[in-house]
Amino acid sequence: MTTTKLKPDWAGDDLLSKLVNRAIQTPALYALMKRQARQVMIKTAEKNGVPWRQTCVDLDTPEMRQRLDQLTDPAVVYPDYYQVPFHAYSEGNLCWQAAFEAAPATYAMALRIWPQETLTWQAAQTRLRQSFLTVLDQQGPAQVHDILDLGCSVGISTLSLHRHYAPRQSPAAPVRTVGLDLSPYMLAVAQAQDTQGEIAQWVHAAAEATGFPDRAFDLVTMQFVTHELPRSATQAIFREAWRVLRPGGALALLDNNPQSPVIQALPPVLFTLMKSTEPWSDDYYTFDLEAALVEAGFETSGVVLTDPRHRTLVARKRG
Repeated sequence: MTTTKLKPDWAGDDLLSKLVNRAIQTPALYALMKRQARQVMIKTAEKNGVPWRQTCVDLDTPEMRQRLDQLTDPAVVYPDYYQVPFHAYSEGNLCWQAAFEAAPATYAMALRIWPQETLTWQAAQTRLRQSFLTVLDQQGPAQVHDILDLGCSVGISTLSLHRHYAPRQSPAAPVRTVGLDLSPYMLAVAQAQDTQGEIAQWVHAAAEATGFPDRAFDLVTMQFVTHELPRSATQAIFREAWRVLRPGGALALLDNNPQSPVIQALPPVLFTLMKSTEPWSDDYYTFDLEAALVEAGFETSGVVLTDPRHRTLVARKRG
């Protein structure tokens, strides 16, 4: 009988994990890994028609820099965990290169979920987002008028959510969707991509302290965010989400599944490259998200395996 392991051997305190971490902490090896991780993503993207480099050229405009000035809240204090090298960028998410490349990297990520199928990057991205929305339809709030997308990055997740829920409401009571992120660079790109002005606000703030009043939202989402956080930050964000949700509202999470056979069986080259660009991997893959949600006051419906690599959790705030 095969028993599913709770986490990959390359995460946590296992010997393999320690060996990988030691390699990452070697400056010369780390620099090589970072370059390799970046090249893997670019190659995957452009081989499948994602215009990685052209996207960066198109976004690099004077108008984009004006958006940065307009969106940046000078009162925001960046936590220590956010000011570390991340995703192969020395400045983490606090730079233009990270923001310009975020969408192509996201499209490349979706393509890697179903390597045996011939999918366009558009089809892969649609399938990825729809799998999350299907679970929300089954387990989320019956009525959704106000949505907060935490860690919205360049707004792909935010627009997907809004376009799912907006047609269901009458013009007299439209859906209000807010995208929030700690990176004003990401928000500038998100706002530029929101060409029809569908999103009510793009907010520069920490997810641990959104600044919104109590009971302001029906739905709060975090898509591919928790694996980028230390568990202390995740716990603080769960408490904040509980505060801003109305009774009957829900917090919905989409992220990597530590019990995925695909993730657990990643070749050494790939999991080493991944850990070299994800500084909080060990914390995430050994952290019980469900228990943390319950501790924050939520009721959970259990984990739903939405694709070969990812899981969705929907947690309700009871009245």
